[in-house]
Amino acid sequence: MKYRLILFASAVFIFSTAFKSDKPAYQFYKSNGKKTKYGKVLKVARNADIILFGEMHNNPICHWLQLELIRDVFTENDSNNIILGAEMFEADDQLILDEYLSGVIKERNFEKEAKIWPNYKTDYKPIIDFAKANKIDFIATNIPRRYASVVHTGGFEALDSLSQKAKSYIAPLPVLYDPELEGYKSMLDMMGGMGHASDKLPKAQAIKDATMSYFILENWESGKIFIHFNGTYHSKNFEGIVWYLKKANPDLNILTINSVEQAQIDSLQSEHENTADFILAIPVEMTKTY
Repeated sequence: MKYRLILFASAVFIFSTAFKSDKPAYQFYKSNGKKTKYGKVLKVARNADIILFGEMHNNPICHWLQLELIRDVFTENDSNNIILGAEMFEADDQLILDEYLSGVIKERNFEKEAKIWPNYKTDYKPIIDFAKANKIDFIATNIPRRYASVVHTGGFEALDSLSQKAKSYIAPLPVLYDPELEGYKSMLDMMGGMGHASDKLPKAQAIKDATMSYFILENWESGKIFIHFNGTYHSKNFEGIVWYLKKANPDLNILTINSVEQAQIDSLQSEHENTADFILAIPVEMTKTY
């Protein structure tokens, strides 16, 4: 009997020690800071109208989970029920993106002529490849960066001088803007502390949010799931893209995921609570893609 107790105690010690020595790559949390599992996130995702997956652009765990989420939602739905889109592709590249996905042009032409990000091949190409292989529409939602720069320099009113063709790549003017949204206020406060305060900077951010929201809604249909990838700042605290989507259609079922880095991920830091429906916590020392 004593021998069995010793064996049992030894087993408990071994298993508990092994558990403590695990090095988890991520941990999902609910908005209230309670731990949850990927399966729960997936269950909610399958019933959403629009999913905004806020990423850290250079984090491989974000990109891996984005692809896994697409695959798992796609498993439950045919390709006609899923639409993909991303901040990383600008609206004036939609034609060349469509040409590549449909097989009209070759990959080398697409990668040479589209304004792809430097980390495209490691981080976004797998998603584009999945969309191409499964004939899933992929929407270039972001404003062309040259027009965001116009706002940064001259404010919203500077966009009025653009041609009608140029304006077709932007959310319809004039755009709504709430300078009291915390994300825009904090951006202005931060730049003020650096001696560069100007309301044109948050306006340049807002025109991106408004345009991404616009092209999401232009391509979403009831009964479909639009999965969108953007920097976490664009949907954090249910602002940015979320604010514009809700202004256009308050009945939308929107799921937000906010990605954060922490020294330890066994509990969620309080400042990250209530920033999204689900918070994806990743060790700060995770290898970066660039």
